[in-house]
Amino acid sequence: MFESMGLAIIVGAAVLLLLFLKSFIRIVPQNEAFVVERLGKYSRTLLAGFHITIPVIERVAYRHSLKEYAVDVASQQAITRDNVALGIDGVLYLKIMDPKAASYGVENLQFAITQLAQTSMRAEIGKLSLDDTFESRENINAHVTRAIDEASEVWGTKVLRYEVKDITPPATILEEMEKQMGAERERRVQVTTSEGYRQSQINRAQGDREAQILRAQGTAEALTIEATARGEAIRTISAAINTEGGSAAVAQQLAEQYVAAFEKLAREGTIALIPGDGNDVAGMVAKAYTAFDALKDKVDRTGASPGTTPGVS
Repeated sequence: MFESMGLAIIVGAAVLLLLFLKSFIRIVPQNEAFVVERLGKYSRTLLAGFHITIPVIERVAYRHSLKEYAVDVASQQAITRDNVALGIDGVLYLKIMDPKAASYGVENLQFAITQLAQTSMRAEIGKLSLDDTFESRENINAHVTRAIDEASEVWGTKVLRYEVKDITPPATILEEMEKQMGAERERRVQVTTSEGYRQSQINRAQGDREAQILRAQGTAEALTIEATARGEAIRTISAAINTEGGSAAVAQQLAEQYVAAFEKLAREGTIALIPGDGNDVAGMVAKAYTAFDALKDKVDRTGASPGTTPGVS
């Protein structure tokens, strides 16, 4: 019995000894900091690792995480430069740089940072118009971050960035914005339609112009080819006339055309024109030959001496 009681006393003493030793030992996790007070006064800051403190005399008064963390900034009303009330909220990213200043510089660090963010945001929104608040989010974030960081430096806190989450205009402003957006879309449709019509008219006018130019060029080329062919034919006929028997062949051709012309008039016309010697084909041929011979002689004499009057020596 005494042996069992002695064993219990030994075990109890060992437990008490471990508890006593544990009160001396402080193990600080990574990215954390413990603020130690000695007899109610700041003593030192314990960073990650193994540390020994004096029980009763020293105690860990504050524990801080040295990681970056986010603080939600509740929605608030802010009035723009053109007197429009907006509902705006955001999120703040910060990091404790000096655990001592964060412990003793302000009573409630997170509450103080949140209030500072809200007041800075209201001041910044008051400098901008409604349209600027939607277009300048990056500038707003930068200005608010700089303002909070400068004010929170004495609290041992570094403000890394501030992000605006939502901007909510009043219902009437939303309706006006919807109408404005609808009008803008309608204007773009009209502008696009008019530009398309204008371009189509330009293309059509250019097409008509190019078609006219091509037709004119085609007509000119046709006339040139026709004139060239006609000149070539005339030169060929002239050369054939000057050969032996050419004049008789031309006279015969004229007589045939003469007869064919009267034949066509007799078939198609309502009035028939019949020459007095219409039955004398030989006479018609002789007249045609005589007329052609006289004309040829006149042309030859005119072309032979262009500087003199025909029939005058």
